[in-house]
Amino acid sequence: MSRIDKKFRELKKEGKRAFIAYITAGDPSLAVTKKIVLSLEGSGVDIIELGIPFSDPIADGPTIQAASHRALAGGVTLKKIFSMMAGLRKTTRIPIAFMTYYNPVLKYGVERFVKSCKLNGVDGVIIPDLPYEEAKDLIRCAKRGGVATIFLAAPTSTIKRTRDIVKNSTGFIYYVSLTGVTGVRSKLPSEVASKVKAIKSMTRKPVAVGFGISRSGQARDMARISDGVIVGSAIVKIIADNQRDVKALISKVSNFAKNISRAIHAA
Repeated sequence: MSRIDKKFRELKKEGKRAFIAYITAGDPSLAVTKKIVLSLEGSGVDIIELGIPFSDPIADGPTIQAASHRALAGGVTLKKIFSMMAGLRKTTRIPIAFMTYYNPVLKYGVERFVKSCKLNGVDGVIIPDLPYEEAKDLIRCAKRGGVATIFLAAPTSTIKRTRDIVKNSTGFIYYVSLTGVTGVRSKLPSEVASKVKAIKSMTRKPVAVGFGISRSGQARDMARISDGVIVGSAIVKIIADNQRDVKALISKVSNFAKNISRAIHAA
């Protein structure tokens, strides 16, 4: 059983939902990324979604795009991120999933990528621009390597397509709460609850909601209807605003995460 599966099972026994936090690897540096991961773990985050910086993202809004640009400008590569992960695994067992695009994976080599994930303690992969129909090689290698393949269901997904997404997903199903890209939203669509309920009627696999969630109230509401809540852009913005003061950066990210964690775990 993977770390992701164990975490969801553990939380379910406690009657809690998962807090999944997204950050961009290498923003502002890989050394600081390690500190942020450990700080988030200590602040109540259950699972880390670690973004692999890419030059041409299609699912990310301006905040995360800017973070990827900063990381790439700083010389971050997939190989260096795997090296960082190896170091992280000496001090933490928190479940970590990579969120990336298919181009870096394809260039690195699908089989090699999955082997590197397994070797360096990456528990799952999320690739927004790789539909399950085109992911046979990844699914095959990941299944053999014990790495979760987490696919995205959207408000526009048909019932048939959603069933196929559920079938091919392991770890959890990522429900995108709105059409468009990542980013802070003041209000989330009213149909999220019914959409999540429909997905949950198809499977016993966990369903986590992401995109647009930035406030404790939103996180609490999403936790009440799902198995996990993903918060990204709001955390990345705090990192962006405190690039020059790592101590303040860690403190502010930690305080924000603690507030979101309380809201999710008390829902």
